[in-house]
Amino acid sequence: MVEFGTTVNSKSSATTMRIRRLGHLGNSQMFIAQASGTEEDMNRFTRRGLLSGVAAAGTGVLIAPGAPRALAQSTPAAGRSETQVVVVGAGLAGLTAARELVAAGCEVLVVEARDRVGGRTVNQAVTAPGANPGTIVEVGGQWVGPTQDRVLGLIQQLGLETFKTYDAGDYADYHNGKLTRYGHVFPTDPLNLGLNRIPPSDPVGAAEAAAAIQELDRMAQRVPLDAPWTADDARTLDGQTFEDWMNHHLAQPGAKSLISLVINAVLSVEPRDVSLLHVLFYIASAGGLDRLVRTSDGAQESRIVGGSQRISLEMARELGPRVLLNAPVTRIDQDPAGVSVHGDTFSVRAKRCVVTAPPALAARIRYTPPLPGTRDQLTQRIPMGSVIKVQCVYPTPFWRAAGLAGQATSDTGLVRTTFDNSPPDANVGVLLGFIEGEQGRQADQMSATQRRRDVIECFARYFGEQAADPLEYIEKNWLEEEWTRGGYGGVFTPGTWLDFGIALRAPVGQIHWAGTETATIWNGYMDGAIRSGERVAKEVTSSL
Repeated sequence: MVEFGTTVNSKSSATTMRIRRLGHLGNSQMFIAQASGTEEDMNRFTRRGLLSGVAAAGTGVLIAPGAPRALAQSTPAAGRSETQVVVVGAGLAGLTAARELVAAGCEVLVVEARDRVGGRTVNQAVTAPGANPGTIVEVGGQWVGPTQDRVLGLIQQLGLETFKTYDAGDYADYHNGKLTRYGHVFPTDPLNLGLNRIPPSDPVGAAEAAAAIQELDRMAQRVPLDAPWTADDARTLDGQTFEDWMNHHLAQPGAKSLISLVINAVLSVEPRDVSLLHVLFYIASAGGLDRLVRTSDGAQESRIVGGSQRISLEMARELGPRVLLNAPVTRIDQDPAGVSVHGDTFSVRAKRCVVTAPPALAARIRYTPPLPGTRDQLTQRIPMGSVIKVQCVYPTPFWRAAGLAGQATSDTGLVRTTFDNSPPDANVGVLLGFIEGEQGRQADQMSATQRRRDVIECFARYFGEQAADPLEYIEKNWLEEEWTRGGYGGVFTPGTWLDFGIALRAPVGQIHWAGTETATIWNGYMDGAIRSGERVAKEVTSSL
């Protein structure tokens, strides 16, 4: 059992291991492990090793957050522990919450189902011939941009750096079987919006799409971020899909195609899948639709040197042994005295619990007593989007020499949006593509070989024959990721905000909710996840 008030200096390099008996819990003796010592000494221990060593002495063991444990733990979590706050999930929301709670003087334990931290952010090494050692690509969330103050501030606090996404040169658009190059701004720009990435392949459709974007921004400004269900006409807005709105307000097929592509790219769903009110809320939470789709001065403006997962890795390093990996939570029990979080081989007793999993996954945990009907019904109505992230590695970013930015849009094929995802030193070239919405669902049913072939065909269609022979092909199918089951995040179906939105952030007894889906600003983004962690930490500390 962890003694409340125990402190851990995760940066300390000097230690000894000491186990001190504290008392009794039922028929089991309570112990606390206090750690200090060299890093080499710490690496000799894991929670599993500590458990087996003490259990061999015939003792019931409860693990202390001070016990040394390598973050690269490969064995399932085991044993019983006690702390003040248990956080479920070691993504950006969970790690931020834990970091803030520790700073406030709370005892915290983070339990993570995966064998890594980072949640929906993951770095992957590039192994292509000629790639410099240490070259990575992100196979999950990766970009940061203006007004994302929380993630940018955290990057600075952790001593990380950013670099600009490559955005020089022309864009490409493949429409009705024809490839067109165009500048960054729609040339005729009849509404003087200065909008980015509106291809001129269909000028009439593009003009109508530009007007639609302006109207959506206007409508979004009237949606209260903390309570979208209280918006004027909320019943009408949440009573229809975004496709319903498109069918009533857009006459040109080209405009419908462009706006559908925006929904695919931003939410990784189809317009028929999502409530109009949710789209407006999402736009408002980012400060405008143009900001969502822009590269320069937008959500895709910058990347983190070394990859976005470094944010979570650095926070986990600070938290040290407070982070427990390979610990899937199956059940959460509440009683008047506190909350117990259980996995198949472990349990944690705490005063408060923070759940950061996406609503659809949080619903798979068994709760005793059962969650209120409104909360459970909410989670039944927030499915994850469908996205597969694909990348091809080449000897050089050859498209740059041809005057292209590496960014393409298309009305056909699996990959309909692309970016230049090359490392900052451009020691290799990387084209990134997204397979989203309906295409993502179709691609998930393909063989890996067929999917790879179709992706490369798309890249060659947009950037020429040099794209047909990559050195390396990398993909991440988020639909198949066990502890995410889709991406980029959960989306609200019609009626969900109106009837169930009030339950999104409301605590249920000793259980509190975080995660990017609960954010009011930059919902669905890394910044939103961090904001949700900060919010829930304040909520918990005020309740203790």
